[in-house]
Amino acid sequence: MAEGIVGRAVGGLGDYLKEQRIAAALSLRELAEQAGVSNPYLSMVERGVRNPSAQVLQQLAKALQISAEQLYVRAGLLSVEDETGGSVELAVMHDPRLSEEQKGALLALYASFVSGDAGDPLTTNG
Repeated sequence: MAEGIVGRAVGGLGDYLKEQRIAAALSLRELAEQAGVSNPYLSMVERGVRNPSAQVLQQLAKALQISAEQLYVRAGLLSVEDETGGSVELAVMHDPRLSEEQKGALLALYASFVSGDAGDPLTTNG
C-alpha cells in the first residue's frame, strides 16, 4: 500500500522535526510563528499527516537553525544514499550560486520528475 510507505516517510520527518523543536526549546506555536506556517499545519507535519513542501522545509530549517539539506533528506527530496541517483540533488545542494529557496524549488521539481508525478515538458509529441 503506497499510502503506508508515504505515511512512514512523512512520520519520520515529523518525529525528527519534533525532536529538533524540543532541542531548540521552542513550543509548537513558537516554531510555527518563526517558520511562517500555521500552528495546526505544523502539528499535522509533526504527526506525519501532512508532507511539507521544500519551501516550508527551508523555512523550518531556518527557524530551527539546522541545515535544510537534513530536512530534504528526511522528507525524501534528497537521496544521498541512492547509488543510481543523488548526483543531481547533491549538485543542487552544493551550488553556491543558488539561494536556499532556489535549491528547494529545484529539488522539489526534480523529485516530481523522477517520481513520474510531472509530465515531460521537453516532449513535443502531441
